[in-house]
Amino acid sequence: MKDPRAVIRHPIVTEKSLMARDEKGRYVLVVAIDANKHQVRAAVEELFHVHVKDVNIMRVKGKRKRLGRFEGKRSDWKKAVVRLAKGERIEELAGGA
Repeated sequence: MKDPRAVIRHPIVTEKSLMARDEKGRYVLVVAIDANKHQVRAAVEELFHVHVKDVNIMRVKGKRKRLGRFEGKRSDWKKAVVRLAKGERIEELAGGA
């Protein structure tokens, strides 16, 4: 198994993800591009000592960007939405809420 810190990169902190966290107990994370659901579940359970109910994963394509006549592309990345068991929360990602 991969190192849990290599699987989970960082949380996504947006208005939509904060509402999902507060109302439904779902945490949105950026994960390694080659990680699968089983690895994400194991990494979250090991790092934060919580019980994961389910994991949804999606690939996000990088946007094409231009600067004058030069064109580039941002990197593709993978996003995971992790739902925890009822009554549990990740204090490190709660951020004072």
